[in-house]
Amino acid sequence: MNETETRAEFIDPALKSAGWGVVEGSRIRMEFPINKGRLIGHGQRSKPDKADYILQYKNRNLAVIEAKARDKYYTEGVGQAKDYAGRLQVRFTYSTNGLQIYAIDMQAGTEGDVTAYPTPDELWQMTFPTSNEPKAIEIAQWREKLLSVPFEDRSGTWQPRYYQENAITKVLEGIAEGEQRLLLTLATGTGKTAIAFQIAWKLFQAKWNIHQDGQRSPRILFLADRNILADQAFNAFSAFEEDALVRINPADIKKKGRVPKNGNVFFTIFQTFMSGPNDTPYFGEYPEDFFDFIIIDECHRGGANDESSWRAIMDYFKPAVQLGLTATPKRTINADTYDYFGEPVYVYSLKEGINDGFLTPFKVKQIDTTIDEYLYTDDDTVTEGEIEEGKRYTEAEINRIIEIKEREEYRVKIFMSLIDHSQKTLVFCATQLHALAIRDLINQYAETKNPNYCHRVTADDGKLGEQHLRNFQDNEKSIPTILTTSQKLSTGVDAPEVRNIVLLRPVNSMIEFKQIIGRGTRLFDDKDHFTIYDYVEAYRKFDDPDWDGEPLDPEPPQPRPQPQPCEYCGQRPCICVREPEPACEICGYVMCRCDLPPRRMIKVKLADGKVRQFQHMISTSFYSPDGRPISAEAFLHSLFGALPELFKNEDELRTIWSKPDTRKKLLDELTDKGFAKQQLQEFQKILNAENSDLYDVLAYIAFHSNIVERQERAERAKIHFNDYDPKQQEFLNFVLSQYVKQGVDELDDTKLGDLLILKYNAIGDAKKELGDIPTIRETFIGFQTYLYAKRAAI
Repeated sequence: MNETETRAEFIDPALKSAGWGVVEGSRIRMEFPINKGRLIGHGQRSKPDKADYILQYKNRNLAVIEAKARDKYYTEGVGQAKDYAGRLQVRFTYSTNGLQIYAIDMQAGTEGDVTAYPTPDELWQMTFPTSNEPKAIEIAQWREKLLSVPFEDRSGTWQPRYYQENAITKVLEGIAEGEQRLLLTLATGTGKTAIAFQIAWKLFQAKWNIHQDGQRSPRILFLADRNILADQAFNAFSAFEEDALVRINPADIKKKGRVPKNGNVFFTIFQTFMSGPNDTPYFGEYPEDFFDFIIIDECHRGGANDESSWRAIMDYFKPAVQLGLTATPKRTINADTYDYFGEPVYVYSLKEGINDGFLTPFKVKQIDTTIDEYLYTDDDTVTEGEIEEGKRYTEAEINRIIEIKEREEYRVKIFMSLIDHSQKTLVFCATQLHALAIRDLINQYAETKNPNYCHRVTADDGKLGEQHLRNFQDNEKSIPTILTTSQKLSTGVDAPEVRNIVLLRPVNSMIEFKQIIGRGTRLFDDKDHFTIYDYVEAYRKFDDPDWDGEPLDPEPPQPRPQPQPCEYCGQRPCICVREPEPACEICGYVMCRCDLPPRRMIKVKLADGKVRQFQHMISTSFYSPDGRPISAEAFLHSLFGALPELFKNEDELRTIWSKPDTRKKLLDELTDKGFAKQQLQEFQKILNAENSDLYDVLAYIAFHSNIVERQERAERAKIHFNDYDPKQQEFLNFVLSQYVKQGVDELDDTKLGDLLILKYNAIGDAKKELGDIPTIRETFIGFQTYLYAKRAAI
């Protein structure tokens, strides 16, 4: 009896007899998708994970059941059951073959045989045991009331991913239990705004408020640090009635002479709430208990220290339940954010998002040039400023205190020769002035002559820059294609089409590095990966334990320098007309960009001979089986260690590779172990073996065998043409020509039909020449053995 039959005859009836799918509010979710499967290239994904059964009651996932065929041992699914239960944040999980049931309590750490599944009410009580104390009863009532509100999906297009459902559930349970401060840590691009909306929707529909009287819907504040983030959130909450949404901005307040109070969901930025007449903040015009629930987006920005840009707002609205959203795990640099909110109620990392297939993976191309650093020699010309002779100017100083146009021109030429000019690209520059220079160089080297191909978007570009950004984010528009920036676009850019990120400036913190990486991780049609062109050794951060590790207890923070007010408006943070640069993550200093005089740069013109001798080297990163970016050398060692599990010697590899079905099975097994075909093809390039077969890559790594080009393999195989009649020889000769040109994929069983049509125009015509399909297929597959035979045997 197979697994499907086991489910139908044994497991489904057992669940029904326990009331699942029968009791109101209970639901069996079969083949529940855990993830989508990691993107592995060419529109393909690794095999997605699916839970056989999820038991849901009152809109809450309560248990996982992993089913195996009747004739298998009933605990064979325990490993998967525990894995899925951990990912879905459920307490109870089961493994069964239909005849016996093995139960696991993930929280208590107990497990063993049971004779039947619990009923929905029993499982709810097991998950949320309650006492008869009034407070416990109140918590239970609010938990059930909040969770019972369905997700808002009027459009019929939104269903929560498992981690989104986890995050929403954990926050609502925390609110029901009376938590005042809550934190969610989720990687950029995983839908934090959608999560915040669904939480707000459920609170609104349940009429939860800080008095928990159920008499009125809550007043909710969404607080961001940039207008673009507040605007994006405002649009994302559009399912609320129009008069329930309020966008707070200084112009409206000044015009009306008061802050808006009519509405339910309010959106603003820190700077608006902190500003006000006569040095009084606008937020002080609201009663302290006006808001019931406050969402702080990107809450790590500015930190939660007493001097932060939003701490005063939070302290004032202390009665409200406060939810912080961040993409950055706990580190020394943001320790006070975690101190303020406490440990996150749920964490979903960048690595998890990529491995689950909900985020786009990336490649890193590290580019080293002979002009990465600069030492003045007397054949160069100083056209402005005073050079310090004998000083070696580093990456951190170039484009900040010294300008070398030829250097930047060379760097732009390199990445413009590597990227597809039609793909959307973000270029991170050292300063706003540097971003101007790079913009101009890109437009000079662009294949298109569209004047709007590349634009700069920085704080100095104001409303025009915001319009360029909106056009860039519009998936229906291809212009502008490239944006240059300094700091502004490291957060707040939701542009799924981004395929390239170019780093022309050092990235000082892990937090900023992960934010920049997050600009490219959003999924988009036909987007298998995005590429980071790294001129500044940012790739070294992948070797840092902070790279997407578990949240850590940070070292005690060092005393912070006293934050300084803006030198023009005197306020901290800056309230000048133009949006300021982001606050320093160490001291909180905000640099105003409104009226700063241009810094006097040292300008150097390099000698012509130096420019002609520029050189560069490009290297590509790979992924380890656990999804961590690693060097080519580390990838090689990892693959070398894994291959003996798949074949014992080269003869066995040759036998496997000679048949399309076993070859495909081997490639699938390699993919499951973290070595996708696309990575093997990338390694093929490193070996200068693009004209060879993937077989040669594996044989070289495992047995150090000689690498043979496809053309040579094809010529050797033709020795065996005498085994076939002339028409078959003609067809095989065509197959070999396609193999030489395109590679081993042309030998796949699924390609046979395409090859026949390509050669004979129609399958019917091919059959007239070669015989029936089984005969043709036998010829096509059988001949492949000769391609991989030992040279001596030939």
